[in-house]
Amino acid sequence: MAVRRAKDFLLGADRERVGEDTLGLLDDEVQRLVAAYPREPLSALWDDLLETQEQVFRLLEGGRVRPSQLRDLNVKGAVLSFMVAKGFNDMEVPHQALTMTRVAAACARDAEHAGLIAATEGLKSLIAYWADKPTDAYHYASQGAAVAEHQRGTVALWLLGLQARAAAVLGDEETVRTANQQAADRRERVVPDDLDALGGLFTYAPEKQFYYAVEAEALLGHGGAQLTQQAEQAVQGFSDPTAPNWAFGDLAGSQCDLALVRLYGGDLDGAASAIRPVLDLPASHRNNGIVMSAMRVRQALTSGPAREAVVARDLRAEIEAFPASRPALPHR
Repeated sequence: MAVRRAKDFLLGADRERVGEDTLGLLDDEVQRLVAAYPREPLSALWDDLLETQEQVFRLLEGGRVRPSQLRDLNVKGAVLSFMVAKGFNDMEVPHQALTMTRVAAACARDAEHAGLIAATEGLKSLIAYWADKPTDAYHYASQGAAVAEHQRGTVALWLLGLQARAAAVLGDEETVRTANQQAADRRERVVPDDLDALGGLFTYAPEKQFYYAVEAEALLGHGGAQLTQQAEQAVQGFSDPTAPNWAFGDLAGSQCDLALVRLYGGDLDGAASAIRPVLDLPASHRNNGIVMSAMRVRQALTSGPAREAVVARDLRAEIEAFPASRPALPHR
């Protein structure tokens, strides 16, 4: 309470203008939230995220900002609104997520930040992807890729990965191959930018790129020894919680992809083993993307020669119950 009171004092102290201490305080908070988002449950961050976004908006609306500070505050507004939008998507409220993404995009345009503008198109694609609207997901990813065409950071690669995943849901194998190859080629020429320096949701690490590529193959219904090995490598890429690019959602997604690939290869027991850590996640971590990934495995268990096996029936029932209780997810 004392720290919160001190922050409120500092944010309101500069009645005539926004001081450097205020901007430094917001810098610290934005960096903390960006780093924590992929690693902690949303319920642990949500109130601070909304409060910090409100503080930035209040400064932007208050007329106390110097011209030299305006771009910086708009960048902060875009970054925070991006994370709030991702939070709404994680809570399975895509309409509010899309609305907040448009707020992020408006701040990014006011900041004239091409990387953030492209990233907001990517977030629209992500929201559509998890809402089972692959045509929209591909459209937004393509728009973002056009904006990011001349960006040297990893946001351009993320948009290609989003294109590949959406194309895979649509069954467009040729586009999947093309987009993933383009992303692999561009990886060699990446020059990290300010978004990559920010980290968290704003950088597309090699581990995540590999996970996305495997997921596209799984969505196409592929299996086999080689893809299984790649899926195992994708899980391994997120095996160390202390690694800088670790994210519990990416780990769970890669584990569900491994379960799918093993199922398509006829390895029911291996699939059950792959998805077990996901089903054991606490309720606070069962966000929309993780639930949808698990449901894909359940759908795959309804077809194929193993569908009548006791293991398959029990696993289907357990996955069906998986999203039923998520009391720790915030609802606003």
